[in-house]
Amino acid sequence: MAGGVGAGGETAACEGEREPDPSDSLRTFGAVVQALREHAGLSRAQFGELVRFSKHTVESVELGRRMPDASFVERAEEALGNTGALRHSARFLTRGEAGLAAWFRQWAKLERVAESLCTYECRLVPGLLQSERYARAVFDNSIPPLSDEQLEAQVTARLARQLMLAERPNVTFHFIVEEHVFRRPLGGAEVMRGLLDHVLELTAPRNVTLQVMPLDAESHGCLDGPVQLLETPERRRLAYSEGQQNGRLISSPKEVSLLYQCYDTLRSQALNPKDSRGLLERLRGERDGHHGTRLVQVQLQRHPG
Repeated sequence: MAGGVGAGGETAACEGEREPDPSDSLRTFGAVVQALREHAGLSRAQFGELVRFSKHTVESVELGRRMPDASFVERAEEALGNTGALRHSARFLTRGEAGLAAWFRQWAKLERVAESLCTYECRLVPGLLQSERYARAVFDNSIPPLSDEQLEAQVTARLARQLMLAERPNVTFHFIVEEHVFRRPLGGAEVMRGLLDHVLELTAPRNVTLQVMPLDAESHGCLDGPVQLLETPERRRLAYSEGQQNGRLISSPKEVSLLYQCYDTLRSQALNPKDSRGLLERLRGERDGHHGTRLVQVQLQRHPG
């Protein structure tokens, strides 16, 4: 814990630790602190004296702008009736992460400790497999447009997540992606050619498997949309489903079991890993061929005859 008690009796810890991107858990914790404080009939200044933090820090905590340290939680608990609510809820506090959607942060945290991770995607190449230029093309299509700073934060966060693939060689990563995703020229031919190289490289290690769901498949076990599945170190299975501007963490054993059944069915319907790599290599060759033809056409235009 940084800092100590100043001349005015205020603890310096967490006074300067403003969160750049508040998380939902911080906002919820702050709302609970505010409700308990107001129920006790205390102003922020009065409450600040009891917990030995400035009224400005109290305000920042209540608005979810600061991560409260242990001393704030303990003193707030004592000042507001010792119900145990603040101590208990403080255990679940997480910092906001720039570049990650608020609804995705909890899942991103679970990803980092998962024993296995399975992903089915029908819209885009999964974030864990995206090249930098492809990710930029994805975020360039955001509505409303992102600022340069926001776009850089998004790309940085996405590429940072990919480090898991190399840093966790004992974790199983499995992906099923629709063929049309690799055929859509998002960002242009050069971006897609680089993406295919990137995907082939990332899925080469033994712990990373990619299967492509072919366009001509007559059966499909996961028509309800993209899904992610993981198993925790405690062998608990969880799922995550994402839609327009929202995401849902699924913990119901019944629902998760059904989603695993859908994923397992889809796994049996998709191309096997070897054939999937072969398909991507052919697509890369097609793009190389198109690129070569285009270069010849440009040269002929510049030097006719």
